[in-house]
Amino acid sequence: MPLISLSICIPTYNFGKFIGETLESIVCQLTDGVEIVVLDGASTDNTPDIVSQFQANCPNLRYHRLDKRGGIDRDIAKSIELANGEYCWLFSSDDVMRKGAIAKMLSQIKHGHDLYLCKHTNCTFDMKFMHEHPVLRSNEEVEFNLASQSDRQRYFELAITTESFFGFLGGIIIKKSKWESVPINEMFVGSCWGHAARIFELMPMGLTLKYLPEPLLDHRGDNDSFSDKGIVNRYKIAIDGYHKLGDVFFGHKSYEAYHIRRVIRYEFGFQIFLETKVLCWKNPSREDRRVLDSLFRKAYNDDYLLSNLYYFIYMFSPSWLLCAAKRLYARIKGYDYDPGS
Repeated sequence: MPLISLSICIPTYNFGKFIGETLESIVCQLTDGVEIVVLDGASTDNTPDIVSQFQANCPNLRYHRLDKRGGIDRDIAKSIELANGEYCWLFSSDDVMRKGAIAKMLSQIKHGHDLYLCKHTNCTFDMKFMHEHPVLRSNEEVEFNLASQSDRQRYFELAITTESFFGFLGGIIIKKSKWESVPINEMFVGSCWGHAARIFELMPMGLTLKYLPEPLLDHRGDNDSFSDKGIVNRYKIAIDGYHKLGDVFFGHKSYEAYHIRRVIRYEFGFQIFLETKVLCWKNPSREDRRVLDSLFRKAYNDDYLLSNLYYFIYMFSPSWLLCAAKRLYARIKGYDYDPGS
């Protein structure tokens, strides 16, 4: 078997309508030493047919279909297990790789870091560009040894979003031998953050990371498969998951866990909680207000004056008043207000 430097690992489930565009963006960039591994978690749609069409003309595309759903955490792990590459680039089956991305990564992995983290752009559902997604407060390539306390704390300080903490699949390119040096953490199987837990677990053993500020892929928006049980449940996956990651691997009172909570408050800001509170009021059969309240308390539990003020406003602002304010704001800004949103 020829030496494989880079495996593009794509776990998928029922994304037949999108995976063709994803594969098309990758196949046209393939070169010697690069393969694609598609791990299908027992899709019930036309995913096998779409992938087979690409396989006919792409010998470096391998497809493995599971007999039953294993869940995203096990599917990610399995996709890397099946890979032959020295490095594995985890990739979502509805995103699009940017031109030149594979050549860029082949050049980067020659430096031998354990982990590379790249940026992406945010697009609409039909892949119209909106903006680059922030990751770290750095516009330059920067390297970290995350086993070093000073380096790790500097990295956590620079974090803007949970992408810094490996929340976005397509931004992660990891050395396979490093990944396989620890087993899957069963405590996080089913959380959707099993891959992040594995990377956190690697940090004290020595984990070098290089951040690449250039976006290498376009992310399809409004297509979050984890939102099928409602917005509040989607927030719960992220907030509970990241609080658990911080507490388990660093301790609740640690510097690292504090910055994880800071990033969560940035992503799930006060306005988002107010708007979701209105959503719970409008659609109580789907959105659970009690769960939202507990998430707010968790996200804003650090003891400082602003958190207490936010909590008071959140708890005692009537939902009908928030709804009226949102309608007025929409009118002032000149856009249509959807009362169901």
